[in-house]
Amino acid sequence: MNVVLLGAPGAGKGTQASVLRSELGMVHVASGDLFRRALQEQTELGLLAKSYMEKGELVPDDVTISMVLERIRKPDCGVGVLFDGFPRTLSQARALDKKLHGEGRAIDKAVYIEVPEEELVRRLSGRWICRDCQAPYHSVSSPSRVAGKCDACGGELYQRADDKEETVRERLKVFFSQTLPIVDYYDKQGKLLRVDGNQSIEDVSAVMMGLLRTGTD
Repeated sequence: MNVVLLGAPGAGKGTQASVLRSELGMVHVASGDLFRRALQEQTELGLLAKSYMEKGELVPDDVTISMVLERIRKPDCGVGVLFDGFPRTLSQARALDKKLHGEGRAIDKAVYIEVPEEELVRRLSGRWICRDCQAPYHSVSSPSRVAGKCDACGGELYQRADDKEETVRERLKVFFSQTLPIVDYYDKQGKLLRVDGNQSIEDVSAVMMGLLRTGTD
């Protein structure tokens, strides 16, 4: 089974990707990891991608897809692939389908972890980090005992720029504008599985696994 995992920042996609890997034995193919590995190993595709990045340009879809195909052709991917972080746009989803079809493969299911936007803002904008030991905190779910101070070392807590509410809302705006057309694309193909991500991690995992095993929503 080849599955695309979709979810906004803060939806818990990383946690659920780990569940799918362990429960179904799927190979996790994350575009970010592919880029880092290709650059580190100085592969032909990695060097090509680097040439665009050094000029401040986006890496073309065909280069990214070539990296993805190069990875999934390896023997360990025969058990099934979990695509994470790719496709990011509708054009990438279409191009990926075309390339997979040429190799006798296809995306079987797309899982979309849905969380209300205000809950995503709450999750993301509540994150704080110790400036000294990097211990993580959350203003709602795991606050420090003393406001602004780390429980472990007493260091000052600070908020990363991309975790501030105005930045979070802009990140989500970009995500939804790019991703909702992909959700609609897979929905029209009858491949989309929607999962309510506004519940416990365990419940999200249980629903997601149930849907993938039955193939229905």
